[in-house]
Amino acid sequence: MKSVRHPATTPAERLRMALDLHDTGVEMMRQNLRRRHPEASEQEIERLLLARLHGRPGAEHGDAVGRPRRGGRAPS
Repeated sequence: MKSVRHPATTPAERLRMALDLHDTGVEMMRQNLRRRHPEASEQEIERLLLARLHGRPGAEHGDAVGRPRRGGRAPS
């Protein structure tokens, strides 16, 4: 899928949109967890949410293509 940039959007506007989409996704996952665990307290939902955000199944090594590597960033 090819991304189309609207010429009137600034980098700041695109960043704001990306952050808004992230926030919406987090709220959707929170609602999903509430449906899956109706007996859970709000603290437990937040714990489950953080666990999901920090260790998503299938993305244990991040979302990048390629082999996982140890350490921080690649040398410049």
